[in-house]
Amino acid sequence: MSVAPEPVPEVERVVGYNILNAPLRPYPYPHIYVPDVFPAEFYAQMQQNLPHPDSMIPIEQARKLRGYKERFVLDIGRSLEGLTPAQAAFWGGVAGWLLAGRFRSLMLAKFKPFVTHRFEGVQGLTFRDEALLVEDRTNYALGPHTDAIWKVITVLFYLPKDDSQAHLGTSLYVPKDPTRRCPGGPHYDREGFDRVATMPFKPNSMFAFVKSDNTFHGVEKVLDPDIRRWLLLYDVKVSIAAPPAETKG
Repeated sequence: MSVAPEPVPEVERVVGYNILNAPLRPYPYPHIYVPDVFPAEFYAQMQQNLPHPDSMIPIEQARKLRGYKERFVLDIGRSLEGLTPAQAAFWGGVAGWLLAGRFRSLMLAKFKPFVTHRFEGVQGLTFRDEALLVEDRTNYALGPHTDAIWKVITVLFYLPKDDSQAHLGTSLYVPKDPTRRCPGGPHYDREGFDRVATMPFKPNSMFAFVKSDNTFHGVEKVLDPDIRRWLLLYDVKVSIAAPPAETKG
């Protein structure tokens, strides 16, 4: 006797509907911006369950990075230590559906032509994902960059409480040298780029893009005093199996 699968949570259905029906913006590289991505009641629960800042870990400690003193994170797929029982139950539930594989498949489907083009002819691909709750503070900034080479899709769920932080969203840049490309890694000075758009950092909105060698993006320096810039960061990453070693007779 077969067992019927558990019904997909309503939140997951709504998020999937909103993302798959969001119009693709082709310039300066393929991306989407989705307002009201979560059901309103669920977004209210997200606000209620944002952790105390003391529960967040400096990303320099969590990822052994340098130069990000104003960014704090919580890897909700690995550890919920420091949260209240109610917060741990809520964010554990979010991680439960976000990292179960279905959302990864949805995002890969949304950007399928571009993912297919990037990895055409490449064998041994394995896609994986992670989800980080993020809190950025005053003076946080990111110079133009295209993301690490193992990134495939980046999704940013913006989590402000109101519209007062709308100017603090992710910015999209175009290099002044139109031939400039970057496979991934370094962050650049803004002098070599034109900022063409800033995604509105509004409540319950989402920005996502598929990585390529021209996906230059960043964050203008956050100068507002006493800022808590909350977001949920979701990444699809790739591992490529090494080809078998050549044997010599």
